[in-house]
Amino acid sequence: MKQQPEAFHPNSTAALADPVLRSNFRGAMEFLRNKRRTAFAGVNTEEGDFAALSRRGEAIKQRCLQQLPELLEQLEQNCTRNGIQVHWAETSQQANEIIESLIRARNGRKAVKGKSMVTEEIGLNEYLGDRGVDCIESDMGEFIVQLAGETPSHIIMPAIHKDAGQIASLFENNLEDTPYTEDVDQLIGIGRQQLRERFQHADVGITGVNFAVAETGTLCLVENEGNGRMCTTVPPLHIAVTGIEKVVAQLSDVPPLLSLLTRSATGQKITTYFNMISSPRKPGEQDGPEEVHLVLLDNGRSQAFADEELRKTLQCIRCGACMNHCPVYTRIGGHAYGTTYPGPIGKIVSPHLLGLDATKDLPTASSLCGACEEVCPVRIPIPKLLQRLRVESNHAGTAEGIVRGAGSGRKPLEALVWKAWAWACRHPAIYHRGASLAAHGRKLFRFLPSRWKTQRTMPQPAQITLHAALKNRQRRSATPCPQEKIS
Repeated sequence: MKQQPEAFHPNSTAALADPVLRSNFRGAMEFLRNKRRTAFAGVNTEEGDFAALSRRGEAIKQRCLQQLPELLEQLEQNCTRNGIQVHWAETSQQANEIIESLIRARNGRKAVKGKSMVTEEIGLNEYLGDRGVDCIESDMGEFIVQLAGETPSHIIMPAIHKDAGQIASLFENNLEDTPYTEDVDQLIGIGRQQLRERFQHADVGITGVNFAVAETGTLCLVENEGNGRMCTTVPPLHIAVTGIEKVVAQLSDVPPLLSLLTRSATGQKITTYFNMISSPRKPGEQDGPEEVHLVLLDNGRSQAFADEELRKTLQCIRCGACMNHCPVYTRIGGHAYGTTYPGPIGKIVSPHLLGLDATKDLPTASSLCGACEEVCPVRIPIPKLLQRLRVESNHAGTAEGIVRGAGSGRKPLEALVWKAWAWACRHPAIYHRGASLAAHGRKLFRFLPSRWKTQRTMPQPAQITLHAALKNRQRRSATPCPQEKIS
């Protein structure tokens, strides 16, 4: 499905008018916030409390990002030594072409895919489907949204926007001989039954990567359902796809980040499965793929890396906590953003992936309340980065900005108004005259055309300007008091 961040305003208006969607998200977000709060309550680790653990996670990510070019080369060397073939993709198109060529080399026709937001980012399912490769999602949430012809609305729980009744109807209408049931265990059983046969006949398994360890050439995959393990062991070909920012220096970097990820994402101390993939199947081993390939994707990440402030965007470990606590996301859901990564993290990631010309409305879709930064396990200063992107969006020309599409949010009339305001502020007589005229015509402001009025009360100037009020006060204090009569 084509990403359409340009339609953010109509999408969010439609989402706000959908009572079922809002009810589903309200309940889901409260559930996830409570689970996270419980998971971090009295956390007992070597690092101490959440603040100490998050500081360590931030330090690890910043250290690894500072060494990113060297770590990527080290990762490639150690993966190659282990028998994992490494491929580099600068764009989504290149990544898709590489993956398709790997599948074609084995005459593959059927693929099973574990949960992976980076493959959503490059539109892999649609790309392979158009070229005759059937790619089925094996994560339960991803399976649901694929069956519905939708995209994930949350990076951890893709189908969180649907309730049991909607899923029951979806299964009944799209899966043969499937009765309507809202029993969650039965729904999961139906999904499992559908997927088991796909695993057995798949030519290729495709997954993402949570952490890529440069020191050992190890790919780490976090999951709860076991579908990731099936994708990486049953098919003869395993293709792992990840953004270049997922690399860490050494294995000792993983436990703190894993502890932060699982607690922040699903409120668990640890997930059911933690897979460590270091090579294809070796002689004498009972399972595992014959080939393992790693596709390292840039797709705008090097643009963020090039700027010291924007580089902090790449610290993200994809936990989704910022979404669960965002007052905007929790009311409009993920689909309104029209991007792979919605919510606060999407608003700072998407401009690098798609350009500010397509995403200029996203950095402004925030109250800057700071809830996202407060819960971020690796302490990304999201509000500050949003403000930076707003500046980038309003640059006079692309030559002045860092982000692709800089200046696309600049409106000539708005720029003219601000220039006039700045000029008036430098000429006190003009400024005070204008303020006085605004005060006298204050009642006319409510008739001015403005989108502000669709959700808010139109502000009006005060009846008297501050400058005039101070003058009146000085005049009154300078007037001598009348002498008291002497009797």
